[in-house]
Amino acid sequence: MSRLALVGTSHRLAPVEVRERVAFDGRAASRVAVELAATGAEAVCLSTCNRTELYVGHEDGDTAEALAAAVLGAVPTVYRLRDEAAALHLFRVAAGLDSLVPGEGEILGQVRAAYEGGASGPLLDRLFRQALHAGRKARSQTRIAESPASISAAAAALAQQVFGELAGRQVVLVGAGKVSELAARNLLSRGAEIAVVANRTLDRAGELATRLGARPLGLEGVREELERADVVVASTSAPGFVVRAEDVAAALAARRGRPLFLIDLAVPRDLDPAINELDGCFLYDVDDLEVVVADSLTVRRQEAERAEAIVAEEARRFGAWQASLGVVPAITSLRARAEAIRAAELAKAEPRLERLSAGERRAVEALTAQIVNKLLHLPTVRMKEAAVTADGVVYADAVRHLFGLTEEDR
Repeated sequence: MSRLALVGTSHRLAPVEVRERVAFDGRAASRVAVELAATGAEAVCLSTCNRTELYVGHEDGDTAEALAAAVLGAVPTVYRLRDEAAALHLFRVAAGLDSLVPGEGEILGQVRAAYEGGASGPLLDRLFRQALHAGRKARSQTRIAESPASISAAAAALAQQVFGELAGRQVVLVGAGKVSELAARNLLSRGAEIAVVANRTLDRAGELATRLGARPLGLEGVREELERADVVVASTSAPGFVVRAEDVAAALAARRGRPLFLIDLAVPRDLDPAINELDGCFLYDVDDLEVVVADSLTVRRQEAERAEAIVAEEARRFGAWQASLGVVPAITSLRARAEAIRAAELAKAEPRLERLSAGERRAVEALTAQIVNKLLHLPTVRMKEAAVTADGVVYADAVRHLFGLTEEDR
């Protein structure tokens, strides 16, 4: 039976300084999964602003855990979960129950992207499909996703707290990805204007700028825009700081005391933390947003209790399915043996059966098949029921012994 292991770290254990050391963009996460698959395992790497998690399936649970742990290296703050507990964790993640903002919707798409970019086999395919189902079910059957409280919405709310009103405020987006667009649309809904979209590739900047009514710009032009901007939102996949403290310091004279609000939604961080020490500058990263969203979480936390029951039931279903894998070979062998006996007896009776009409022969075939199915139905049910208990292996071994099943029967 394939075993499931999860090794990961998240905002619940590690600060952003630690998480950014093991953050992967989509391509890198996919490469990690493919490299693990080359060892004979199934693997999916889920890496977001708030977490990096390795899900590995292997015949040996210790091997699966060791493979996942090796990717995260010497990160001290990790959690390790196996089988049903690992499944429950992923289902909670997909439902938004483990997010900084309970019920936020972006994580479901991130789970789907990780699954599609991973190297899954039968175990992880079942796991991630069921996780996506659990996430959708939790959102459709509870109110956990009500009220705007995503990270992007929280960033916009924080900007409004700083300025009072956002009408007419000029926003510079650094990065043209989905996170930047979500933040921009939340700022637009509060009256701000998106002035510039800066990105490493100008074509990508142009696409988002067109949708937002803004001007595209290369990253090298951000320094000049700091003189005019009111709000800077950064979310790129760059490995180092895109905006440094000296860049902002150089723009302060031209600003004449106007405050500059900066939001860093990237992991690794795009904005130099030293910016926060400059007069008139207010810098917040993803960890700081927790304070901003606290007031909007009451309803979501109440609904989270209902969502927890939904994902727990889905995890139990996964656990039962995984456990059943241990008895499936015995069930398959038993049915194969019974079918072989049925076919052999029909072959013996062929001299007498050949006088029957085609309709009568079909009736005999159906009758004997029905007898086999009815005889095997209850043993099959009992073995599947026992699979979720400690007796599962005993039942399977007893069936193999009683019916003389061997590897050749499988």
